[in-house]
Amino acid sequence: MPFPENRVPRYNGTRHWHEFDPARNPFAWDEDEEAQLRSLVREWVPPVLSGMAGWWQGERWCESQVEAIIQERYGNWAWGWNWCYRFGGPIGSWISGPSSVTTPDATADRVVAALLEWREWLERTAQRFADLAPPPDASPEDRSWHLERACVRLVTHALDSGAEGGWHGQASMVLHWFLTTTGMDQAEARRAVESAIGGRFESWVTPEPTLIVSVGEDLAAGLTGHAPSWYHRERTALEDLHDRC
Repeated sequence: MPFPENRVPRYNGTRHWHEFDPARNPFAWDEDEEAQLRSLVREWVPPVLSGMAGWWQGERWCESQVEAIIQERYGNWAWGWNWCYRFGGPIGSWISGPSSVTTPDATADRVVAALLEWREWLERTAQRFADLAPPPDASPEDRSWHLERACVRLVTHALDSGAEGGWHGQASMVLHWFLTTTGMDQAEARRAVESAIGGRFESWVTPEPTLIVSVGEDLAAGLTGHAPSWYHRERTALEDLHDRC
């Protein structure tokens, strides 16, 4: 049974924060919208699944069609709705076409849950960026401290999302996004992250806290020319705030 790619083209893969920032990409969700999405998903679930004997061709096709529907309906910000934790993403509601496409109703349930899970993760990430941003008038020394703390917490944010294989790709992407929110251009932010991480994180390996701190220190020093300084009494309250976020 052929399964043509007969929906809109999928996401182009640029992955800049402005494409995902919830503040720039509104999301209207209510019972009617949920019912509409569920209806659209159900239409594309094959009546007979391929299963292992058919190399899950039908299930993979269904996922690709749902992905196209979501992009068409919500825009590029919804790209990560199926970025499963097993492959470095934050999503637990959807694993893959072979694992998640079953009956029309159950598949629609998983798609809705995964889309909302992705949106919630983006909103949490945006709030982290706002909480961790260095003040605009920060001195180089203070900016270094803020950047080191931000790096440590954002790497931990990726680890806390449950990501497994490829988790460090999520960490790099989030760090890159964060730096661009501070006014850095895309290329400079990418170079800074690559220089600081430099292959020091590995798939399926949770790094030691000392390694995460070292990466943060290198990122901060590389961007400001100042090693982050510690034990400033006036920063205690801010440290406590960041720890609670």
